[in-house]
Amino acid sequence: METSVLICDYSYHYKAFNHNMKGELQTYLFRLQTEGSCKVYVQDEEFKMTSGDLLLLKPGDDYHLVVEEPHKEGRLSSGDYYLFCEGSWIDQWWKRIQRPTVNRIGLDDKLVSLWRNLLLEKRRGPLEENAELKDVLLRGLCLYIDRAINENLQTDRSVSSALKLKRFIEEHATVTFKLEEAARYAGLSLSRAVRLFKEHYGKTMIQYAIEIRLNVALERMKYSEMTLEHIAETCGFASYSYFHRVFRAHFGMSPLEYLKSQSHPSFDLERV
Repeated sequence: METSVLICDYSYHYKAFNHNMKGELQTYLFRLQTEGSCKVYVQDEEFKMTSGDLLLLKPGDDYHLVVEEPHKEGRLSSGDYYLFCEGSWIDQWWKRIQRPTVNRIGLDDKLVSLWRNLLLEKRRGPLEENAELKDVLLRGLCLYIDRAINENLQTDRSVSSALKLKRFIEEHATVTFKLEEAARYAGLSLSRAVRLFKEHYGKTMIQYAIEIRLNVALERMKYSEMTLEHIAETCGFASYSYFHRVFRAHFGMSPLEYLKSQSHPSFDLERV
């Protein structure tokens, strides 16, 4: 059984966007909303997608994506990983269980890492990409998707307060939020929320939010034309100086030094 990755990438929208593939979807489509929100229409059914929502479509499905104009100029309206794939193994995997069209799975680090590695391997191009590695990464992504869906269903029944805190941070990390808001979302006092999160994940809520903000910043530094100041602002950092300090503490270099080390193809002084 084989797999084939046709397209794997990350998209971000700062303006209204409308894409209609009605009657044209020839392959499987996976789409993980990472930031902002959008509306998706499948077989005339509307789905509102926010950070942590996974869309799963099969060949023959109608697909219509609508991203609305952001409320504030310069803000990201929608960001997502997307993947078009096909193959006999994917056919068999799809038939194993019934999966909802939209699944609330959150931004699990391991799943996002698999997706990112598959994206980077695909970007190597036909002369450098490793077909066997892509196959393994895609199969791993599919299997991890099933685990995430299953864990989410179990969580819906058991109502894990710690996971609620984690999901809140994942959804709000790139905007300013207060720890009291996360605690309120999980139905906990602030002191209980702080203690519970540290017990379950071995780090504070602030540390986790910073990790997410830095990962988002890395994506935008690699794949967007945004200035470093704009990246800092839209990733949830209060100021560029704070972003600079946190970035250096985590990576041992400044954001500008990182850009230079990556030999960014569109790097110029206007991004500084």
